[in-house]
Amino acid sequence: MPATLDGRLVVAISSRALFDFEEENRVFEATDDRAYMQLQLQRLDDPARPGVAFSLVNKLLGFNADGAARVEVVILSRNDPVSGMRVFRSAQHYGLPIERGVFTRGESPWRYLRPLRANLFLSTNQADVRSALEAQVPAAQAYPHSAQASAAHPTELRIAFDGDAVLFSDEAEQVYQREGLAAFQRHESGRVATPLPPGPFKPLLEALHRLRHDSERGPMRIRTALVTARSAPAHERAIRTLMDWQIEVDEAMFLGGLPKGEILREFEPDFFFDDQTGHVDNAAPHVPSGHVAAGAGTLAPGATLQLGRS
Repeated sequence: MPATLDGRLVVAISSRALFDFEEENRVFEATDDRAYMQLQLQRLDDPARPGVAFSLVNKLLGFNADGAARVEVVILSRNDPVSGMRVFRSAQHYGLPIERGVFTRGESPWRYLRPLRANLFLSTNQADVRSALEAQVPAAQAYPHSAQASAAHPTELRIAFDGDAVLFSDEAEQVYQREGLAAFQRHESGRVATPLPPGPFKPLLEALHRLRHDSERGPMRIRTALVTARSAPAHERAIRTLMDWQIEVDEAMFLGGLPKGEILREFEPDFFFDDQTGHVDNAAPHVPSGHVAAGAGTLAPGATLQLGRS
């Protein structure tokens, strides 16, 4: 029978999101892709250090440890094929069973997400992330200088999500941006029984829900958290929306605008997704973090797109 990824949670990830290639990327930015390729070739036998999404990928692949094919991780990178050899060797060094990869040598790789049927795309390249989101693939720009994930929960995958413009649409956030907090609270209180429209990461939350159900007797567990700037009374519409979707989260933190970083540090996620750069900047020193460039006000004034090798 032909190979298929049907029935699996598929994660596509760039090489810089999985491994720490920041030194090599500085060489690329200062010179050219041939110098970068030569450096990667020179370091072929030197495993790269774990990157920002390493723990997330390692634990997701742990769902296959009992022999079941529940998760597939595919390298999707702007790297050249020669540099791709080091990516695969590094994965092998850490025992990551990653077999598939696409290397496009500077071209945007996002167009391969659809045939791969990816449930998540992680990249350090914001332009690629935006293209993926426009194609309706859950995607985030991984912040490569984020803190590493805690090692305290080796058999539990922990993921934290913002609400508006991530799990939910940015409908309510647009009200806040235009009219302020009081109008936002009135808007949400008046629509408490109306589910919020889905946001770009609802499909990933659904896929994790299925993975949780399919692996109840497997080697790994999942714990999710909603970490939002909402506060009462706007909390209720968020909870009722998840109930309408028949999806549960394990923890919900309604912070009313408080900084999220120290709260997230206590939850110890393997990854945190938020659409606001300010929240991601606050979280990154504490936990692995990524920016979901979707919805109202996602790019801070004066911010620039991050390019480079991904």
